[in-house]
Amino acid sequence: MTKNIAILGASGYTGAELCRLIRTHPDMHIAALTGDRKAGQTMGDVFPFLRGAGLPDLVRIEDVDFSGVDLAFCALPHATSQSVIKDLPSDLKVVDLSADFRLRDPADYAKWYGKPHDAPDLQAEAVYGLTEFYRDDIRAARLVAGTGCNAATGQFALRPLVAAGAVDLDDIILDLICGVSGAGRSLKENLLHAELSEGANAYAVGGTHRHLGEFDQEFSRVAGRKVEVQFTPHLAPFNRGILATCYVKGDADAILQCLQAAYADEPFIDVLPMGRTPSTHDVRGTNYCHIGVARDRRAGRAQVVAALDNLCKGSSGQAIQNANLMLGLEETAGLTGLGVFP
Repeated sequence: MTKNIAILGASGYTGAELCRLIRTHPDMHIAALTGDRKAGQTMGDVFPFLRGAGLPDLVRIEDVDFSGVDLAFCALPHATSQSVIKDLPSDLKVVDLSADFRLRDPADYAKWYGKPHDAPDLQAEAVYGLTEFYRDDIRAARLVAGTGCNAATGQFALRPLVAAGAVDLDDIILDLICGVSGAGRSLKENLLHAELSEGANAYAVGGTHRHLGEFDQEFSRVAGRKVEVQFTPHLAPFNRGILATCYVKGDADAILQCLQAAYADEPFIDVLPMGRTPSTHDVRGTNYCHIGVARDRRAGRAQVVAALDNLCKGSSGQAIQNANLMLGLEETAGLTGLGVFP
């Protein structure tokens, strides 16, 4: 039953997270790792925490023999995956962690990412990888597009409410705080310790964040009408985690009941009792998402708060959850580990 796995772009944060999780997966074996700029190096050289993990050395993508590979995770930069995936074997299952296949409409992709899509036929084939809501489609898919980590957090908090009409669809405000690993591993001046630590800042203010394309697409899809949320992301000086606070108009008790019903059988979504809100510390390093509901002091309003690990449930853990389904494995395999505390 063991499935051979390739990780393309293993030298980034999501690639390293995939290695960490798959290293103890009962039914997956890492057969190939790529990292073009670091080809020839060991993963222990690139990420010392992976020393002794028995992983293959990094190679270039063109040097991988895909004949014995069952599934490839594509952890490449945005706008890179589309050109790589279209040249992979047509029967190879792929989970893409970039933004390249998240938006179904090529015009939407061009709008939010500023360039035409290079593989529109594959874009039409890709299944959106929010596992809890596209489980059957993912099982049958060859190509799955992992969600944005911000988009996943906001959707876990709000999607059942939007679908059920449990909140006012024209009055949704989403504030989201993300740890610095969400910006990737590349060197950026604003991410230097001296410029990031001891502070926090809003960014992509005014509706310019690219994950809004996913919110528009998915919320409008489940509502059967156009839904546009007000969304402001914030960057904070911690490494892992996303905390989303959603301000909605609706009955708090009905909102909690709706979320409890939607996630009653979900292994990785935990809805907390009324008035209890989650912390990123509680889900750090895990594939779990915690959701809480609080009554507002004004009648008929509530806050919905969700927390997850952006590198795990928001990206690499979600990717493995999807891959488990695509390969006919137990959906939770390799993903039930608890976090590290404190």
